Amino acid sequence: MLVCSSGGHLIQLHQLQPWWSKHERKWVTFDLPDSRSLLEGEDVAWAHFPTTRNLRNTVRNLILAARMVPRFRPDVVVSDGAGVAFPFFIVARIMRVPTVYLEVYDRIDSPTLTGKLCRPFTSLFVVQWEEQRKFYPGARVIGGLF
Repeated sequence: MLVCSSGGHLIQLHQLQPWWSKHERKWVTFDLPDSRSLLEGEDVAWAHFPTTRNLRNTVRNLILAARMVPRFRPDVVVSDGAGVAFPFFIVARIMRVPTVYLEVYDRIDSPTLTGKLCRPFTSLFVVQWEEQRKFYPGARVIGGLF
């Protein structure tokens, strides 16, 4: 299961196509023009938008996650943020589904809020720059996707 916001977050996860294209997958993102275009032909569930500090939509996405994760039973939940990731990581952790969080490439000088929130629920936390490890000790550096 690939969970992310639209825009740059979606583009980053889409860069992993050589990996995810080999697997059955379910996407969770926002119903916006860029998502519809980029994920045409993919199995997509539309999350509730906006999520930035929006408690109502966080709860709605938690309900969505509580319905989807048990139904789809993913082998792993992968996300690079933003806010939509958090409810899915909580549900995945409760269900003992492994989670992988990829910190975004453009946050070298500070951690993201979603990265900080998801970290306790993450099986594998990866960063794209060595400098990001100062905010996330023990994270695995994988290098830039772009």
